[in-house]
Formats: sequence, structure tokens, C-alpha cells
Amino acid sequence: MDTACSSSLLAVHQACQSLRNHESTLALAGGVNLILTPELTITFSQARMMSSDGRCKTFDDSADGYVRGEGCGLVLLKPLSEAQRDGDTVLAVIRGSAVNQDGRSNGLTAPNGPSQEAVIRQALSNAKVHPSLVSYVETHGSSTPLGDPIEVASLKSVLMSQRTPEQSCLLGAVKTNVGHLESAAGIAGLMKTVLSLQKGEIVPNLHFQKLNSHISFEDTTFAIPTRPQPWPAERRIAGVSAFGFGGTNVHMILEAAPATRTVTNEAERSQHLLTLSAHSDEALLQLVRQYQAFLKEYPATTVADLCYTANTGRTHFASRLAITTTTTERLRGQLATFMQGKAAPTIQQGRKTANTQHKIAFLFTGQGSQYIGMARQLYDTQPTFRQALDRCEQILQNYLEQPLISVLYPSLENPSLDETAYTQPALFALEYALAELWKSWGITPDVVLGHSVGEYVAACVAGMLSLEDGLKLISARGRLMQALQQQGSMIVAFATPEQLQPFIEPVQHLVSVAAINGPQNTVLSGDAAAVQEIVKQLEAAGINTHPMTVSHAFHSPLIEPMLDDFEQVASEVALAPLRLPLVSNVTGQLLSVGETVDAHYWRTQTRGAVQFVRGMTTLAEQGCDIFIEVGPAATLINMGKRCLPATDNYWLPSLHKEHGNWQTLLEDMGKLFTLGINIDWAGFEHDYQRQVIALPTYPFERQRCWFKPKDSPGVQQVAKHPVATPPVERSAQRHPLLDTHVALVHPVRMHVWESTLDVQRLPYLKGHRIQGSTALSMSAYIEMAQAATREALGTQTYSLKEIELKKLLLLPEEGSQKVQVVLSADAQDQATFNIYSHAVGAPDQPHDHWTLHATGKIQTH
Repeated sequence: MDTACSSSLLAVHQACQSLRNHESTLALAGGVNLILTPELTITFSQARMMSSDGRCKTFDDSADGYVRGEGCGLVLLKPLSEAQRDGDTVLAVIRGSAVNQDGRSNGLTAPNGPSQEAVIRQALSNAKVHPSLVSYVETHGSSTPLGDPIEVASLKSVLMSQRTPEQSCLLGAVKTNVGHLESAAGIAGLMKTVLSLQKGEIVPNLHFQKLNSHISFEDTTFAIPTRPQPWPAERRIAGVSAFGFGGTNVHMILEAAPATRTVTNEAERSQHLLTLSAHSDEALLQLVRQYQAFLKEYPATTVADLCYTANTGRTHFASRLAITTTTTERLRGQLATFMQGKAAPTIQQGRKTANTQHKIAFLFTGQGSQYIGMARQLYDTQPTFRQALDRCEQILQNYLEQPLISVLYPSLENPSLDETAYTQPALFALEYALAELWKSWGITPDVVLGHSVGEYVAACVAGMLSLEDGLKLISARGRLMQALQQQGSMIVAFATPEQLQPFIEPVQHLVSVAAINGPQNTVLSGDAAAVQEIVKQLEAAGINTHPMTVSHAFHSPLIEPMLDDFEQVASEVALAPLRLPLVSNVTGQLLSVGETVDAHYWRTQTRGAVQFVRGMTTLAEQGCDIFIEVGPAATLINMGKRCLPATDNYWLPSLHKEHGNWQTLLEDMGKLFTLGINIDWAGFEHDYQRQVIALPTYPFERQRCWFKPKDSPGVQQVAKHPVATPPVERSAQRHPLLDTHVALVHPVRMHVWESTLDVQRLPYLKGHRIQGSTALSMSAYIEMAQAATREALGTQTYSLKEIELKKLLLLPEEGSQKVQVVLSADAQDQATFNIYSHAVGAPDQPHDHWTLHATGKIQTH
């Protein structure tokens, strides 16, 4: 939108309206002004709108116009309640705003006082703020003899009503600092006001000496700040004005941000994860240095807020770093360790590559992995996990005599967890809650596989079973197995099923293969006496075995008495088509999306051998390379590594009996992040109240893009009969536009520089062309004069008082142009300069024929 000087503030007003009307939830608004051509400046100068001395002197008696400025400003806008809910840092609050148009007026350059009054009154009304509460106004303040008095009169009419002498109101104008940014003027004033509100300090107007004689502060509490002044904190309210060249007026009412509410969490993680990233390893190291310096400067920073802001508020680039930490002090040490190039278990580094596509498989653990207190730390500190587990407990009330939570986390010794009637639903519930936690963090599987009991959870996560039906089915399975009279035993034999078949065949009605867990890892299950007899035979044959601690002989002939009743229960539950691919325990093959099974499948699954090796091979064939075990231990990971010995796979346990829950999970998350997996960081922090804080920004790897002058090998030919000229000896420290320097003995205080300008050596000179020819630009003359002054008179402060171009200096496309800069200083701290040219080596030009191109004066301070 373009309303001239009010454009950017109008953009903010429109953005606020969009937010209030619920057309958007977040808005960026602002403006930019660049001066790319001289025509408008010339026009304004001819209209006598520009300041004669290049300074905006708003409200001063000597104000005679403004100076044009360049700049860009943007603000991020959000409803206050949502910003507070999301823990954003609120810098200020826009209470209300208004816009109007003055219609027919005395002309473009004549402001309309009544229209200004009207827009200010409307903004105050929209903001529900009494005029007497406004203690500062960031004025339009264009520094014109006509505009300033009209604006003050409008403010006086509106703000001085019912105001007590103690209620002062300061008038400021950012134009005295940065000039008139035209289309970006309003946003500049807004940003200055926001900073004043935030810092509690009103900054002074520059160039103010005496109040404009056409402005009266009589019967007002107005004042012009000429020095920094504190802004009382009881209630800071300000107005911001922007009046457009064409008559579109905008006024906005701002208030200081409300005090930040103290954030407290009923449950909190014991550890946190900080992720940093950059485009390159060098930039990542620099970013780490910035964070190290930040923590040194702000040691009281809350580590949870720091990690939250970094994880959710930054774009994640290719070069990545993840650090599991507990406190800011420890984090400083970990950052130092990384900077020194040392490895540490809590520090993970990696790089996301565009051509690598990872696939994730969830592995759901089976029976035998349970232990008292599994995931207790998560239950106490992770609300999403706790809610999922509590929901399972509520459903299981219909099937279990004891509450699930009391079985998992008993206050007194309770052996029920090892009773299969409780073990199976407990594992289901725990693994379901872990899966829900992973999904809330944005980690979703491409394929799922469960081992025995774990397949029921896998089917639930894949969409085949509802949670209610899944818990009903697994509870019936555990209850019916618990009721079996014969318990039997199970062993691991370190051999293939084919090697074991001769030993099993004579007693196959009593013993069978229960699971094939590895290339040389087969589980036998059945009658205890028969199994013991097989163990003796295997040992005699040199095959090692290992007994398993189990309550029943699962997947063996001994569980056949419960299969009819179990199939009946399975026929009562709804079996929906899969929404995720699932690898079957029965076949080891993939059940694709859309497929389903029947009740008989679950009967077969309960009795038949678990085809784990074949299932892992299927996962590998599907391209899975990240395996997350969703269970209480790393049981399937250890078996899976033997099935898929390739080194380019990644194995991540959700829990580890010997490690803290958060340590294990955060290290997993760090590994996933460094592998380039997309993580829902907002979901990761969803259950906790956090505060966004100011953190180091991206360490851009800056590159110098200036043209580098080329060393000229000698003078180029410029005539038919050139005269040889020796090459110029240049010092690397000299200015590229000034070659040799001579300080003359007489007359005193005179300096001469002789240079050779060659567009091949100085290609940037070719950027200024007139009618196709390269001409030395005004900026080049000023640069030569400035460089000469500094070299001759030292690094003081100088002002260019005047410069006059006498004649255009055209530079040859090939060859060189000799130039002399003559600087003469007097005793009155003033210097004059003259810039001449002479064609190098031209035989038809006399040696003493020099052309004057520019003259000027410089004042020292």
C-alpha cells in the first residue's frame, strides 16, 4: 500500500485490523524506503522542502525542511492473549489505531489540522484511553515551518483536555535522528516508541535550540526532550503519528507490555535438549561461540527457556548439533568441550544430506522385558505420556482386578507385574503411551513390527485395532494364559531351527519353536521335562542353550487349551484396514496399508512361532534404517543388530533400565535431529510452560564483494604513436584512487597526488556511464578529496562544505587517464582541493595542458 509518508504505519493499522477480525493469527507489517534516483530529491529541493543544512530540526525555530533518509523496519504482530499463551516476548501493546483522509485541502504540502485532530481522537476512542493518560507522542515532526505548528496545535486540542499540570506530555520525532524515511517513516517512529516503552526512557530530540515562534506551549504540559529522561513505570502510554503527503493520516496508541508472568510447571523434565544448526560446520562453530558468550553474559538464563527458544524459534539447517544438558552452567562446559573438538556422550553432531531419505520402523517389545517402575520418571514428568497411560488404566478397570498404575508403580512390594494376566496388558499400555509420546514429538513410523505381545500394540498404532479393542484383546490373552494348568518352560538355543528340528521331532506334541530371534538364536517352548531332555541332547551335540524366566510356555502346544476362547474374543473386536504397513509375526512378511486380518490370525499368532528374523529382513527390504524400540528395554534392538549387522542402521531404545528415562529419550531425539529427521519442536514442548527469550542470531559468513583493483602492468596505448610511460609503483596500503603523494616545500601546506585511472584495474569505475561513455562519478571526486584530506591532515572529523564540477571527465575504455589531486590547507582549519586530468602519452597534447574538473572546500573540526 502507498499513502506516501504514512504507508508503513497504515500497514501496521491494517495488520491489526486483520488480527482483530480473525482474518489472520500472525502478521508482519512495516515499510522500506530506498533512494535510488536523484529526480525526487531534485524536485523536493526545487520546492524548498529540503533542509538547507541536511538536518531535521523538528519544532525548532530554524526548521526549514527535512532531509531524506533510507531504512527498513518490520514488526511482528500477534494478539496479546495468544502471545502470552505461547510464551512470546511482548515488547509493547497496540491499544488501538485509526486512519482518515483529509480530502480537499490547501494543497499537497499543507497539512489539515482538523483531520489530524479527528484521527487522534478516533485512535484514543478505539484504544479506550483517556487523552490525559498519554505521556509521550512520537510526532510526524516533518521539520517544516508550516507542518510543525499545525501538528502541535492538533495535539494540543486533543490531549490537553482535562489534563492536570503534573501530567506532562513529551513530544519527540525520530526524523531528527535518521531523517524522513518517507514510506518507512511511520514504522521508524513506531519502533523508536516501542524501544522507549521497553527501556523506560525517552530519548532526546536532536538539533533543538529554540521553540518555533509559531508554536505555543502556553496552557499545556508539552515539552521537547533535549536529554534522555526516565519514563515512569506506573503506566506508560504513547501516541504515534504518521501523516501522508496526500492526506492519509494514521495515529496509533501504544502501551508498555504487561509484566511477564512467572512460568511454573507442575511437572518438569530433569534434562533438556539444545539443538543448533548452520549451513556450514564453520558457521556452526561460530554459533556455539556466540551461545558460549551469551551464557557467560547472562548466567541466570533458564536452560529450559533457552532450549525451547532455540529449538522452536530457529530454522534448522544442514550442519547440526544436539546437546543433552541439565543446567546453564553445565551447558557452558559442554559448549566449551565442543569448541575444543572433544567428544562427549551428551554431544551429537551430524549433517543432513539432501539425497538421504531415512525411514523409521517402530519395534514393539514382547513379554519378558517388564520390570517394576518402568517409565516412572516419564509418568511423573511427562503429561502426554501420563494421560495416555491413565487412559489405558481407565479402560483396563473392566478387565483387571488391580489398577494398572498400582501394578506398574507399587508403593509396597507387589509381584503382580510378572503374572501374565497383568504383564501383557501392562506392556501394551506402556508401549502405547510411548508411541503416543513419540508421535506428539513428530516422530511417526513408516512401518511397525511387534514381537509377540508387541504385535497387538503395533496393530493398534497401525490403525487395525482401537485402543479399547486392543486392551480387551490383550487382557483376554493374558487372563486365559494365566488360567492354564501346565506352565512349562522356555529356552534359547544358539542354533538354527533346521539344526534343532531332529531334536524336536520326537516330542513335537510337547515342544515347538516359539520364536526365531536371530540367525543362531531360536527359542524352544513346551513341557518342562521334554524341554529339559532336549537341553541335555543339545549340550551333548555341542549346542549351547540358555534358560528363560517365564510364567508360561508361550507359543507352544501347552497354550492350545485357551485358543478357542481367545479366538472367540478376537471375533468380537473390530479389525479395521491398516493405516500403516505392519510386519506380521506369523509370516515375517509385510501387511500393506488397506489390508486387514481376521480373528483366526490372532489365534495363529498366539500359537505359532514369532518370525522375527524374517520380519527384520522385511523391514530392511522396505528401506528402514532407523529402528526405534517402543518398550521398556533395548531387547529387540540387541536382537535386531544380529539380524541386520550392517553399520548404516541406527538403533534407538525408548527406555533403558540402567539409565534415566529422559537421558535415553533426549539422546534419541538428538540423534534423530542430527540425522535430519523433522521434529515437531512445538509438540516436544507442548506440555510445558516456556518463555521465549532473546538468543544469538545466525552467524552469517560474510563475504566481501567489492571489486578488487588489478595491478596495472603498464600504460596502455591511447594514440597511434604512444610514448612509453613506466608502470606506476603502488603500495598495498595506499588508496586505490591515489597513487603518488608529494608534500610541496613551497607553497607550504600544499599536497599533490598523481594517479592513473584505469577502468581495467578499477572496474567499478565503469558503473557510471553517460550516453554509453564511462564518466568519473561525483562520488569518486568526493572519495578522492576525502582520502587526500585524511592522508594530509590526519584522521579528524571533516565536513565537505562545497563541491563544484567544472567539466565532465570521461575515462577511456582502454588505456589510462592521468589525474592530479591538489590540496591546499590554510591556518583557519579549511582546505581547498582541485582535481585535474591529463591524457597519458598523447603526443598532440602539451605536457602542461591539464584540465580542471572539480573544485571544493573542506572544513576541519
